[in-house]
Amino acid sequence: MERDAILKVNDLAIAFKHEGHLTEVIHKISFELYEDEILGIVGESGSGKSVSNLAILGLLQQKLASITSGKIIFEDSDILQKNEKELQRLRGNDISMIFQEPMSSLNPSMKCGKQVQEILLQHKNLSRSRAREEVINLFDKVKLPRPEAIYSSFPHEISGGQKQRVMIAMAIACEPKILIADEPTTALDVTVQKEIILLLKELQQKNGMSVIFISHDLALVSEFANRVLVMYQGNIVEQGTAQTIFKDPQHDYTKALVHARPPENTRPLRLPTVSDFLGHRPRAEDISAKARTAKHEKIYDQQPLLEIKNVDKTYFSNAGFLRKPSETKAVNQVNFKIYPGETLGLVGESGCGKSTLGNVILQLDKATQGQIFYKGEDITHIKPANLKKLRRDIQIIFQDPYSSLNPRITVGRAIVEVMQVHGLYENYNERKKEAIHILQQVGLSAEHYSRYPHEFSGGQRQRVGIARTIALKPRFIVCDESVSALDISVQAQVLNLLNDLKEELGFTYLFISHDLAVVKFMADRLLVMREGKIVEAGDPDIIYSNPTQQYTRELIDAIPKGI
Repeated sequence: MERDAILKVNDLAIAFKHEGHLTEVIHKISFELYEDEILGIVGESGSGKSVSNLAILGLLQQKLASITSGKIIFEDSDILQKNEKELQRLRGNDISMIFQEPMSSLNPSMKCGKQVQEILLQHKNLSRSRAREEVINLFDKVKLPRPEAIYSSFPHEISGGQKQRVMIAMAIACEPKILIADEPTTALDVTVQKEIILLLKELQQKNGMSVIFISHDLALVSEFANRVLVMYQGNIVEQGTAQTIFKDPQHDYTKALVHARPPENTRPLRLPTVSDFLGHRPRAEDISAKARTAKHEKIYDQQPLLEIKNVDKTYFSNAGFLRKPSETKAVNQVNFKIYPGETLGLVGESGCGKSTLGNVILQLDKATQGQIFYKGEDITHIKPANLKKLRRDIQIIFQDPYSSLNPRITVGRAIVEVMQVHGLYENYNERKKEAIHILQQVGLSAEHYSRYPHEFSGGQRQRVGIARTIALKPRFIVCDESVSALDISVQAQVLNLLNDLKEELGFTYLFISHDLAVVKFMADRLLVMREGKIVEAGDPDIIYSNPTQQYTRELIDAIPKGI
């Protein structure tokens, strides 16, 4: 029996206003959402996924965006014709939304429970005590540990996965008929991502909701959704069942999204990108086992560039009245070596100590115990006078390039300043010339030199971050979750770029990530970290196919692989 459509979007067109002109970004798209259905919408950043769904809730900024045509029909009435008071009754009550970034969506100055309680008090005829009980029940329903404690916690006091569960509790508080989930798992650990997806599916089935699930990851969506729409440059280029779209994509753009994630069983020289598929360029060959063995023999027949010996990092909490300070071992007796020209992968969940270890190596944080040898010298006791030289040799690419770039200065100046601090080149003109050359090396152009960070896309900002890192011509680079927040297709471009730069400039990488599929593609060797300890080490292909630890198996099983 054919289900009824609970939502119909007909010929929706949206334009952005800029300097008095309208530029159309959504081009008369049409789709339907059926009762008790999960509809996946996939595409890169800028494809129009979020903008078109913000229109459903009337959340577009009127000063910046204008709906130029179309209808959005919910329960026989056009949402676009509703006034603000009617929209407020609709939001949260009938149609609710989970936003991409819970930290920026939650009020940092309000306790988590109070924020969810507000929704119930606004839409339901409940007393404060009854609303509090309902929030505790909701926290239990979304499987938050210690619901009472989290009710009284501020957002900064709980983990990323827990914050996302609070957002889900807020979204389902009034038992909406439609739930829009906008990139609800981006930048989360693969294990936490899997938990959130299973939770959403369970809640959808229990409450009979219709769900619009927005993501850039087609493999993830195909495991979760009944039907899938693929958006590209403001158009719906393909739609069908999840099985059909993932197994037999017709549009070249859809094929690119399917193949951009690092493959499970092969090791290509390069990951295919959207431009490769749209330009019908041939796929890169796989690296042969023989070539990989020869490469490793050359790498490991050298003295190590970096050696970590029995490193601990312990954090102490402040002691209260009549209480001893508590201690947390973030890094616990870690030992390993990194060789020139190697990419060493370090994988594990958030909180396992990966980034702390990276900071200790960079001397941004001091080890509590142990030794770190760089080129044979113990840098844990390096003199302040020699630290500047070490900073030039050992660099980092951060996870979030936007927060690591100064929004008030152009990216060209940001690169030039790094060179100036370290006394590279004779004058500004020479530094500018080199900065432009570096921007071109990372796939940008000379005209980007004078632009500000907000004028770049996420993928372009990450390229700027890489450009600033390599401006000092370092030997060793820590890549700390440097692709985790990027679109799958942009991620492929950045991973290819990192490999190209490594070959061209002779870099050595410590590649930190929670995504074992990405690390497997990048790494020559792999370390698996849990609760501050290295629990497994070896060749990524061997670990991936035959892990010795149950924890590693869980990381592998959590990777979205598609239907």
